[in-house]
Amino acid sequence: MRRMILAAAAALGLLAVAGAAAASPTCTTEPKTKWLSEAQMKAKVAQLGYQVKVFKVTGSCYEIYGHSKDGKKVEVYFNPVDGSIVRNNEED
Repeated sequence: MRRMILAAAAALGLLAVAGAAAASPTCTTEPKTKWLSEAQMKAKVAQLGYQVKVFKVTGSCYEIYGHSKDGKKVEVYFNPVDGSIVRNNEED
C-alpha cells in the first residue's frame, strides 16, 4: 500500500513538472513601463513575417497565435522589452 502511494505521488510530481514546462515562459522581469507598446510590437511581429490571429499579454510576455511566413501555425512568445523571440511553437 505504501509503495502504491509513493508511486502515485511520483506520478503526480512528474505531471506537475510537465505542466510547468508547458506553461508560458518568463520573458522579462522589467516593469511594463519599459515594454514596447502593443502597436510597436505588432509592427515588429509583422516585419518578422507573422500573420497574427490573436495577440495578447501572457504573464511577462507578448504572445501571438497565427501563421509564419511559410504558412505554418505558430504560437510565439516575445520579450516585450526588445521584441526578441523567447519561445516559438510551430506546427507542420
